[in-house]
Amino acid sequence: METLSSAVPQAATHDDAQLYRKVFWRFVPLFVACFVFSYLDRINISFAKLQMQSELGFSDAVYGFGASVFFVGYFLFEVPSNIVLHRVGAKRWIARIMITWGIASAAMMFVHTETWFYVLRFLIGGLEAGFVPGALYFFTKWFPSSRRGRINSFFMASIALCGIIGSPLSGAIMKFCDGLNGMPGWQWLFLLEGIPSVVLGIVVLVMVDDSIEKAKWLDAGEKRALSEQLARDPKVGEVHSLKAAFKEPVTLVMAVIYLFLAMGIYGLVFWMPQLVKTAGTTDTFAIGLISMLPYAVAGIGMILIGKNSDRTGERRWHLGACAFAGAVGYVLCGFFPTNTVMLVIGLTIAATGIITSLGLFWILPTRFLSGIAAASGIALINSVGQFGGIISPYMVGKVKTMTGSATPGLYAIAVACLLGSALILWGLPKRLYFRENAGE
Repeated sequence: METLSSAVPQAATHDDAQLYRKVFWRFVPLFVACFVFSYLDRINISFAKLQMQSELGFSDAVYGFGASVFFVGYFLFEVPSNIVLHRVGAKRWIARIMITWGIASAAMMFVHTETWFYVLRFLIGGLEAGFVPGALYFFTKWFPSSRRGRINSFFMASIALCGIIGSPLSGAIMKFCDGLNGMPGWQWLFLLEGIPSVVLGIVVLVMVDDSIEKAKWLDAGEKRALSEQLARDPKVGEVHSLKAAFKEPVTLVMAVIYLFLAMGIYGLVFWMPQLVKTAGTTDTFAIGLISMLPYAVAGIGMILIGKNSDRTGERRWHLGACAFAGAVGYVLCGFFPTNTVMLVIGLTIAATGIITSLGLFWILPTRFLSGIAAASGIALINSVGQFGGIISPYMVGKVKTMTGSATPGLYAIAVACLLGSALILWGLPKRLYFRENAGE
């Protein structure tokens, strides 16, 4: 398998290669770490559920609604958050996002009623709104389109990395901290996984620069080289204004596609531990270790597939095939709900397909959006897509409460992934799928 250094986006000349490595290591690992804890703060409820549900008397429907209401706050504040980011800069705004969501996530340890469960989940969603589209918009200010397949893949691999690190970590905290100082494991989980987000927010203030021109760690020649590469970035029917971005039909189609993809990913992250438990594993630490496996394979797969997509310059079939793989994985999970081996195979296929599709998907919006239209358009697509986070966790929880089985909900998510694949292949204009300079 390739090393991380060989996977860092390469440029046409030796000097450019060194320059892009310098930029990569300055920003990408930091944003990956931020995204890991963003996702961890978002989904640690799936592990907390294993204890807090019985302790607090919450039904599967209550849990599903609490998981979903996060995305109501996320949706309402996503576009306004990115408009503010465009005006005040990524440095200050992303730092604010991380510090406040970390505090709110840690406060989940004080939940004792359904009402406060819903209120804090809504608040975390509102405070976190803007981080992902803000980071993706930030990358457009530093990396040309031909390199963003790998950059976005590394960034979206944070979802897989969160599962690799977060699943066993959450399971270990729940098991080994349970009863420490009289607190149950789920309270320790929220506290210990919320604090790092606050720390990383402070690091962002120190490390991030809003533009190439403001980077004191680059000399004049390096700044000029980066700016010239961005200036040569091809655009297709570029949209600049906020109003035009919202009226652009392609923006709306992309939002629907992302909704289907989001249904796929959130079905996994909110229900994977419970599905593994239902298949026969009861120890929380063991559940964490098993849940790590699909994410580990997905992380490797998305980096390799993202690199191949950049090498060939092909996006359409890479993206469509990955969404289709997500559907296949969910069908397998529905067929084998009590067979741990087959369930994990299904979860692995679904995770690899869906997580990889997310990284490739975000290359497309900035091919026709720029300026504030890019910031707000990406936010609009992302916020509409987050309805998938409202639909799939609640749907699976409601179906499981009514029928005793999550299988019908898993099949519904498989259909959503199929619809997403179809729209990717045949619902977007071909002009968005122009081939870039392969091999860059």
